[in-house]
Order: sequence, then C-alpha cells, then structure tokens
Amino acid sequence: MDFQALAIISVIALLGPVLATPRRWNIPVVIGQLAAGVIVGRTGFGLIDAADPTLTLLADVGFALIMFVAGTHVPVRSGAIRAALSAGLVRTILVTVSAIALGVAIALIFGSNHALLYIVLLASSSAALVLPLIRPLGLRGRSMLELTAQVAIADIAAIVALPLAIDPPNAGRAALGAALVAVLAVALYGVLAWLERNGLRVRLHKLSANRKFALELRIQLAILFALSAVAVFSHVSVMLAGFAFGLAVAAVGEPRRLARQLFALADGFFGPLFFVWLGASLALRDLAEHPQMIALGLVLGLATLLTHATTRLLGLPLSFGLLSAAQLGIPIAAATIGTQLHVLVPGEAAALLLGALVTIAVTAVASGWAQRRATSASG
Repeated sequence: MDFQALAIISVIALLGPVLATPRRWNIPVVIGQLAAGVIVGRTGFGLIDAADPTLTLLADVGFALIMFVAGTHVPVRSGAIRAALSAGLVRTILVTVSAIALGVAIALIFGSNHALLYIVLLASSSAALVLPLIRPLGLRGRSMLELTAQVAIADIAAIVALPLAIDPPNAGRAALGAALVAVLAVALYGVLAWLERNGLRVRLHKLSANRKFALELRIQLAILFALSAVAVFSHVSVMLAGFAFGLAVAAVGEPRRLARQLFALADGFFGPLFFVWLGASLALRDLAEHPQMIALGLVLGLATLLTHATTRLLGLPLSFGLLSAAQLGIPIAAATIGTQLHVLVPGEAAALLLGALVTIAVTAVASGWAQRRATSASG
C-alpha cells in the first residue's frame, strides 16, 4: 500500500459521481465505484491489491463509517414514523415469511447450504438507498410513512441477522457478539442523552466550533473505532458496530456540523475507498467459469422483488413495494464478510452483488412509476 495506490483509488472512484450525474438514469454513486474497483482489481488490470492488509484496514474503516452514517439516517425520532411502526412491522413479517419460502427453495435448487443467508438477503431493505430515493419524489401520506417504517425495520433486522446467517456453525458466538455490541450501543445512547439533557454536549459543541478543535468528530470516531474493536474481538462485523452506533446518535439527534464532517469523511474518501476495494476484491471471471452463479444472482434479484411485492396484499401500492426491495448494504456486507471468512463458493460473492443490481435497476423504474402515480392522483 502506497501513495500510488491511494491516488489510483481516489481518481478511479470518480467514476461513481460521473455515472450518477444524469438524474434520469437513477444510478447510485456506489455502482460506479464498484465498477471502478472491478476495472483496477482482480478482474481487470490488477493495479490494486485488495489483499493488502493496510488497504483492507482502511476499507474496514470505510465500511464502519458507511454503516454509521446509514444508521444516523434512520428517522427513529420521528413521531409519525413511530405511529406507523405497527403497519410496517406487519408488512416486514409478511415479507419475511415469503423470504423463508423462496430462500429455502433457491438453496435447494442450487444445491447450496446458504439458505439462511438467502432468506436474510430476500427480506432485507436498504434504508440508506431507499430513503434518499423517495425523498425527492415529494410523496406524502400514510403509505409512505408505513413504507419508511418497513424499510427501517427490515434494514435493522437484516443487519443483526446477517452475521448469524452467513456462518451458521458459529452463530452462537456471533449472537453473543451482536448482543454485546447492542448493549454497548444502548449504553452509549444513555450517555449521549444524558449529555444532551445536561447541556454538556452544547457547551462542548460551542468550544469545539469557537476553537476549531473538531472535538465532536474526534470523540465520535474514537467511540466508533472502540465499538468496532469490540465487534472484531467478538467475531462480529464492523457493519453492526457502525450501524448500532449510528442509531444511538440518531435517537439523540446528530448536530448538523458533525453530520457535515462525517459526510466529508465517509463520502469524500473512506466510503469510495471501501467500494473500490470491494470491487477490486471480486473475481468476476468466476462468474464466467461458474455460469450457475449468474443464474443465482438473477434469481436472487427477481426473488427479492417478488418477496417485497407481496406487500400489495396488505394494501401497499406495488410501486412502493418494489421501492422497498432496493438493497445494497446487506449484499455488499454478505459478499465482504463471506469473502473474509472464506464461506462462499467461487463466484457466489459476485452473484450476491448481481442480485442487488437487479433490485436497483427495477427500483429506479419503480421510483419514476411512483412519482407519475402521485402526480396523476394529485392532478
């Protein structure tokens, strides 16, 4: 790992914003960054060594930051969202039941022992991807609130369940680690809420802003890294540590200045580095050598869409149901963790991402469909 590699990563990661610039395409920035990693990594020119331990550590930092920011975006303080939780929970249960049936069927068809993993993937949603998609649509009403609640519940449940599902023989150890991280996150929420009530956080904020100390950022990063260290020691992904801490911060309320600083860190460097690293670590040639993995990816994507479309039975418009099927964080986490633990067969990590890309493509169409539906209804 050297400055040459960092320069290559920083430049090639700009492919993400380039592809995401045309609004009519609705392409998330991360897609271009993943593609950039594929170009310079194992599948492409081999300019980046994804196995380099320093690069891997920096990528883990990026992963933790991405999940932390995703956690802070979950609207846990919204009273309207809390009122819609019951309907969102019922729809999540229906989606989970459908995911169990389809996940087991897919595992049997492809002769895989990863049925639990497929179930988690099919039932998951990506709050970090779906919520930014629906905000610009200007949609209102109870259905949208219930959709937001459903996506948040599914995202949280999938993040907790993934470490247990991806390595079933060590599920007990992973469950204890996840419980420890959750307890620490709740304790952190208690401390942060106490600091907020007593005005200490505001005084610290003023001192930091006036003296340019960036104290809040330093403290948040120290807590994030400490919680990530506990997660790694407990054999749990930093994904859970970052997301749990993000939820704790969201429950208290994240200062705008700190949010901007974290955005600069996560989206300006560590996030793009993580996605380029992930793309560089993928061996897409395995898909050509194992064409059944291409079929697996397509089937996972279509099954995810079908699973979430079942919410139409409970009155949610089909376009909204398809919007809730968008996923990226969980498949990326599954590919990352599975590759690190060596529990996936050749080509399976790429298949998981292929399935996610299918959901994103359909979601881009569904978002336009939902907007036209709302426009015609208001007209």
